[in-house]
Amino acid sequence: MIKFFEKHNKLSLGITILIAIIIFCFSSISFEPVVAQKGNSYSIIYHSFIFFLLGVFFLISIIQGKEKNLKFLFLSFIILILYAVSDEIHQFFVPGRFCTFADVLFDVSGILLAGLGYLAVLSFRKI
Repeated sequence: MIKFFEKHNKLSLGITILIAIIIFCFSSISFEPVVAQKGNSYSIIYHSFIFFLLGVFFLISIIQGKEKNLKFLFLSFIILILYAVSDEIHQFFVPGRFCTFADVLFDVSGILLAGLGYLAVLSFRKI
């Protein structure tokens, strides 16, 4: 399945952009402060999972399964982490939402898992 998305780079880039838009839209939803507190039990799962997906499709779009493109891995991580930070800053300005460092850490954990997973897939192909 990953090879399909690597071959169809524009599709994986489109999915990356779609996921980024979804993240932005969900971050724009305002809540009453009480409701926001109740929703925190799913925050770890949501942040880690959605940024895992974003990371997977972004890395597939950039690296495309080519070893020569691995030089862009660190830059890809920086871009994804900056997006996670900007998402939290954006939430600071949405009524009833909070800007928390913990959410950034959950986002980064998803991004790092995506990177490790994609690197594992690439290394297993060599065997």
